[in-house]
Parts: sequence; structure tokens; C-alpha cells
Amino acid sequence: MGLDSELQKLEGPAGRLKEADFELAYLSVLTRCGIKPLSRWEKPLDRGEPALLSDLGLLTRQVRRTVKTGREVVETIFSVSSGYLDAYERRFAGTPVSKSAATVRFEGFLFGFPPCCVDSYIRHPYAKNDLDRDQQRILFHWACKGCKITPYLWPAYKAVHDWLSDSR
Repeated sequence: MGLDSELQKLEGPAGRLKEADFELAYLSVLTRCGIKPLSRWEKPLDRGEPALLSDLGLLTRQVRRTVKTGREVVETIFSVSSGYLDAYERRFAGTPVSKSAATVRFEGFLFGFPPCCVDSYIRHPYAKNDLDRDQQRILFHWACKGCKITPYLWPAYKAVHDWLSDSR
């Protein structure tokens, strides 16, 4: 089944989610279509968004973590696969938010980021790459210079972004 037919099935729930938050809707549709294996939302969900994520066919879970100040934060993770949710929860539930190389690598894997981009980001965050601003803007990872994988992902990201940007 192609991306276009998958998007058609999601039109109603995606439109309702877009009314709540465009970026959440975009991330959710990418995840529902299998472009991203797992996604994380770090803002509160309090306007019916969990039900809308479910309407899209996503499984959700909330994971409690802490930041450097000791304050607790609640992340909402979602995927079509409970295995990804389980892996994230086992690794991160109850732990402090960290940007260690090991954490970034594991998150990159779960979020579907190209490993070369993850490694480049660890070494030199936001280093100049080959994408123009509009291309980079709709990705959820920072592409590395000369990436061989991102050019294959970008058209799917663009198709979902454009589809959702239409008057749904």
C-alpha cells in the first residue's frame, strides 16, 4: 500500500489532531505511516490529543523522567509497535534526561534517524549539511553532510508535510 492511500485513511483523525497542534499531527502521521518507528512528545497533552493519537492507530505511553533541576517531566511516546514503546520505557522511565552519546544513539535508533546523522550530531551538533533550510526544517533529525540515507527519507517527510499543510 502506498503512502498516498495510507494518508487518505488518516484524513479525519489527522485533521482533528492538526487543529490541536500541527507539529504533533505531523509527527504522528509520520509515525503512523511507518516513516518513524517511534516518536516522543515533550509538551503536555491535555485537549483530547491522546484519544486522537489512538484514532490514528497509534499506541501511546507516558514516561516520567527528571531534568537537571530534579523537576519531573512527562513525555508521551507513540508508535504502531508496542516493542518500541517497551524499549523506550525500559531504558528511560524514571531516569534523568541526558544527552550522552549512548542516549543520543539509542534515541536515534528508536526515532528512525540515520546512524550517520546521529554520529555526526554527537561529534558536531548542527554542523553544516547539504540541505537547504526548507528541507532541514521538516526533518526531525539534523542531517549530516553527504548523507546517503536522508535523501531517501526526505521525500516521504515532504509528502506528509505537504499533505497535512493542505486544508484538512
